[in-house]
Amino acid sequence: MDSASEAASPSVNGEVARHPCYSEAAHRYFARMHVPVAPACNIGCHYCNRKFDCVNESRPGVVSELLTPEEAARKAAGVAAQLLQLSVVGIAGPGDPLANPDKTFDTFRRIRSDVPDVTLCLSTNGLNLMKYLDQIVELGIAHVTITINAVDPDIGSQIYGWVYDEESGRKYEGREAASLLISRQLLGLKALSDKGVLVKVNSVLIPGVNDEHMPVLAGMVKRLGAFMHNIMPLIIAPGSRYEQEGRAAPPPKLLHAVQEACGGAGAQIMRHCRQCRADAIGLLGEDRSGDFTWEKLASAPPIDPAARERLQADLEEKVKRLEERQAAKAAAGRKSGSKCACPAAAASGAPAEAAGYRLRAAVASRGEGRVNLHFGYAKEFMVYETDGQNVTFLGIRKVQAYCHGKANCNGDKAATLREIIASLSDCSVLFSAGIGKVPEAKLKAAGIIPVVKPGHIEELILQHAKYDRYLRPRSEAPANPLAGT
Repeated sequence: MDSASEAASPSVNGEVARHPCYSEAAHRYFARMHVPVAPACNIGCHYCNRKFDCVNESRPGVVSELLTPEEAARKAAGVAAQLLQLSVVGIAGPGDPLANPDKTFDTFRRIRSDVPDVTLCLSTNGLNLMKYLDQIVELGIAHVTITINAVDPDIGSQIYGWVYDEESGRKYEGREAASLLISRQLLGLKALSDKGVLVKVNSVLIPGVNDEHMPVLAGMVKRLGAFMHNIMPLIIAPGSRYEQEGRAAPPPKLLHAVQEACGGAGAQIMRHCRQCRADAIGLLGEDRSGDFTWEKLASAPPIDPAARERLQADLEEKVKRLEERQAAKAAAGRKSGSKCACPAAAASGAPAEAAGYRLRAAVASRGEGRVNLHFGYAKEFMVYETDGQNVTFLGIRKVQAYCHGKANCNGDKAATLREIIASLSDCSVLFSAGIGKVPEAKLKAAGIIPVVKPGHIEELILQHAKYDRYLRPRSEAPANPLAGT
């Protein structure tokens, strides 16, 4: 392990034990909050159209309302008083926080004063990182995410339409714009890492543009000190240039292959990202922003620091026990000669058993590592793979909820169900806490077995795999292996 990786180890000072985005185990128990105070942006990405908003959408850059720094601090305090597991408050937009420095840092100062026990987090495109490096460190912003989609300007020029540099007062375009942005991003990443700030790099996987380039990018950011690399599937905003060009999101098979390639180079790969809205509140995958309206916050009790600490200390202990169980499984896997495929190994890119039996499962979950959500209310499915002995967490598939979602906002439930089934076409089983007759029949027809059984995710998957292997002839492959991907 090189010095940069060692410095960013999750065991150092427990810096990520309560951060749901930086720890796969922590995201099952701890909540985060994004406060949308930064509307302006200084780069133009071809996949983005910040003019488009839809209440059914969940993607970066989307918000229902903008907040002033005063409102953001008041809302953070009200949420912290009621959502005791809230451990992180971040600013991720809807534009770029460092293109709105006064609002961003004023907000952080107010939250630091009003809710001193939360971790402050910042997400940025990195263009202005060096300019505001000292302020980030002085305010104790210990976690920064930089979105870096390329380290080659020729590739970057296919992703960014323009970059506005406030220092020169000039708008750059094409390769020159990409070159400026990339140089600033890499300088900022190295400087933050040198200052002891944990940096996560987000990269949007764009088929035909940066998919083959991604391992080079992963190696570069790791060498510069990135703690974690989050490779996310492209989400194309309506009205964006990429939509006009007819580009498509990467199929799951490509996303997994790229993650494996980058993890094999030594990068710690994040697989539990939800690509959250800029106003998200709650556990990852469970947005509760609707529960914290101004009317409801008006009757919020005062913050009870002791109660918050008692609960969070208990949750942190659960995180530690989970990580210990994962480590024990990893050790047992190595001892038996098989590769570990637990979530902890998945975070570092370890694949499941290279050959032989494999089963891929989709799971509807509200969190805490359990199957505990009805199929119809799932806005995402967690996808796992097992070789019959170990369970690998592969990632998240975001969908429109069947019971109240809209396929492309057209209200067609049949289309919604088709989209869900298509997104899970490589899975042979789906676990949920309940499912209606229509989706149950459609899943079966697509070769996906619906299993209604609440419980611990890994245990249920292994139980089903044991049953599946017993019934299936050895020469027969699992249903729909990588179908449609």
